[in-house]
Amino acid sequence: MTERAFNVLFLCTGNSARSILAEAILNADGHGRFRAFSAGSQPRGQVHPLAIETLERACLPTAGLRSKSWDEFEGEAAPPMDFIFTVCDNAAGETCPYWPGHPMTAHWGIPDPAAVEGSDEAKRAAFATALRQLRTRIGLFTALPVASLERDALQQELAAIGRAG
Repeated sequence: MTERAFNVLFLCTGNSARSILAEAILNADGHGRFRAFSAGSQPRGQVHPLAIETLERACLPTAGLRSKSWDEFEGEAAPPMDFIFTVCDNAAGETCPYWPGHPMTAHWGIPDPAAVEGSDEAKRAAFATALRQLRTRIGLFTALPVASLERDALQQELAAIGRAG
């Protein structure tokens, strides 16, 4: 009997960069143990072009990625979430909708690469840094024995991952 996949939702205000990167990374690196989604409280309506470029450079799939509202993940038709991670400080401070099933939550703040001003090289470097930080955290997450940890121990691990580089 195979273990079911855990559903993970990454939240950011605009859902155009960090949460999109995280969704793509976990879906690629989660080895079928996780199904990742992303959303925003005030979605921009389009994925940042440098997020797509950064994912493609890292050989990560980009098909199906889109900026969407967290409203899509409320209600009976939405997939039940096991984990919800905020990846921007604004989203962490917002009042979130009620998530059925009481998913585990943690804040994994990453500086916004879309807010970087300057040369194209500086912007690309910011996206590469965000990708690297998210990949590190997601790697730590996927290495956890999620199904066998007690809830309190798992919550402590999730918080610690949010402090990892």
